[in-house]
Amino acid sequence: MIMTHKQKLITIFGIAILAAILQWGFGLPLYAQIVVTIAGAVVTISMLIEMIKKMIHGDFGVDILAVTAIVATLAVGDYWASMIILLMLIGGDSLEDYANRKANSELKSLLDNSPEQAHRLNGDQVEDIKADSVKVDDVLLIRPGELVPVDGRVLEGDSSLDESSLTGESVPVEKTVGDQVLSGSVNTEGMLKVVAERTAANSQYQQLIHLIQQAENDPGRFVRLADRYAIPFTIVAYVLAGIAWWMSKDPVRFAQVLVVASPCPLILAAPVAFVSGMGRSSRNGIVVKTGDSIEKLATAKTMAFDKTGTLTQGNLTVDQVKPADHFTSDEVLQLAASVEQNSGHVIAQSITNYALDHQIKLITTNEVKEVTGNGLQAMVNDHLVKVGKLIFVTDDQAIKPLNQTASYVSVDGQYAGCITLEDQLRPETIRTISELHQLKINNQMMLTGDQEETAKRIGQEIGFDQVAANLLPADKISRIKALTPDQRPAVMVGDGVNDAPVLKTADVGIAMGARGSTAASESADIVIMTDNLEKVASAVLIARDTLKVAKQSVLIGIFICIGLMLICMTGWIPAIIGALLQEVIDTVCILWSLKARTGQKLPA
Repeated sequence: MIMTHKQKLITIFGIAILAAILQWGFGLPLYAQIVVTIAGAVVTISMLIEMIKKMIHGDFGVDILAVTAIVATLAVGDYWASMIILLMLIGGDSLEDYANRKANSELKSLLDNSPEQAHRLNGDQVEDIKADSVKVDDVLLIRPGELVPVDGRVLEGDSSLDESSLTGESVPVEKTVGDQVLSGSVNTEGMLKVVAERTAANSQYQQLIHLIQQAENDPGRFVRLADRYAIPFTIVAYVLAGIAWWMSKDPVRFAQVLVVASPCPLILAAPVAFVSGMGRSSRNGIVVKTGDSIEKLATAKTMAFDKTGTLTQGNLTVDQVKPADHFTSDEVLQLAASVEQNSGHVIAQSITNYALDHQIKLITTNEVKEVTGNGLQAMVNDHLVKVGKLIFVTDDQAIKPLNQTASYVSVDGQYAGCITLEDQLRPETIRTISELHQLKINNQMMLTGDQEETAKRIGQEIGFDQVAANLLPADKISRIKALTPDQRPAVMVGDGVNDAPVLKTADVGIAMGARGSTAASESADIVIMTDNLEKVASAVLIARDTLKVAKQSVLIGIFICIGLMLICMTGWIPAIIGALLQEVIDTVCILWSLKARTGQKLPA
């Protein structure tokens, strides 16, 4: 049975009490020394074994200082200093466990609130089932105060939903007929009827839990960065201890110096800071899978963005109606919408909705025929109207296709005009890019498969340094790989299935997970759970705060230890007092690391 750090601490504390009773209760200091020596020997041997295992794998840490300090104090007979070092080491590990639990509390609360039950409607009957049993197209009843079990769309009712566990947004979101609802959100007000669009396993909440479970086990490379200081710090400690022994001719002075050279600040500081930063990210709707991603994001030199669905809303809207001679804009729009109302295609829906929004009366059609990949045709007031690609609607060679998304219209073979469409920028896009510039990430680019003219126009509107269009997924990967060392680390932000390869290739991949594909989320290092691009700037800010705190914690521990070693060289601080001061250093470092749980104000 492997003892936890807390159990080890209780055991060592019990041994300390026993030794104290033997020495001061029964006047048996020799027996007290024997008890402490045995305990110290057991801990030292276990640490040596662990240290050797690490060295075999190339991990040269600073545990050797702790082992040397215990052996030195036992050798010079200062066994109570040894006991305090033992309590300090085990107590530090226990304190680290507590700090990790504290920093991880936001992540673990998600697991505790996983939806478990659903109310399925069968006619007028309500059937209580497990959330895992919900199938796509099931109609569910969600009462006030209940969790939404799966992702779906509102069929009936109005309410406000608390999506804070998913997105980090504390303000409830109003939902009405046609709106999407996410699993894990809480229905705060009215009764809702929802049609399931995903099973529980594929819903947003379970994806979030899966990502967090991936994140929990990897503290990241910077946690091991403390070991970069291990060799020089160890050398400094041994040199100062040796000088103190040589100058004083007293081996006790060697032990006094090494007692305050304990490696706990180096071992504890960085992991606690990174777990704290990951917890802060989660509270803000940002799932960071590894601490390694935090360090890379904090030092990012390049940010690359996909366009559709990332910088834009991913929904085409009508830009302009361009009639031909002898037709008006309203006529072209009316004809096109009357035909397109029979299609579920995204362009058709956009044109139909635009016409209805502008009070255009739609005409009843018949003999509707859809030509796959080309468009739609129908009889409108006894005229054949075609809507779709230019080659489909007319043979007139004088009409040239536009360099943007457009739907062309003809009446009885005569070209009537076209309707251009464009994908609208997210309202926060320009602000996000500006914030990233303020964070000194100046090499920003857009990598898109869209047409060059559209891409350049949008890129210029946003303010990008570089725009690359007509790119296949492999082309995006080539662009990232072509970056020079001074342009890295490179971050890629995307949302679609086609973005998954480049998200994996980039130093840091960030997926827009609220509406993006599962493939993109699984390939990414960081997932934005709310449909808000500005969270990318938030993620950078959190990463920088976290890395800054981690470095500060490590350096604070080092400088305090070196300062105490210099003082101990004079013999002013007994070994037992030095051991007690080490516990104070540990506490200071851990509390400083917990600062990563909070930080600068994030973008709203």
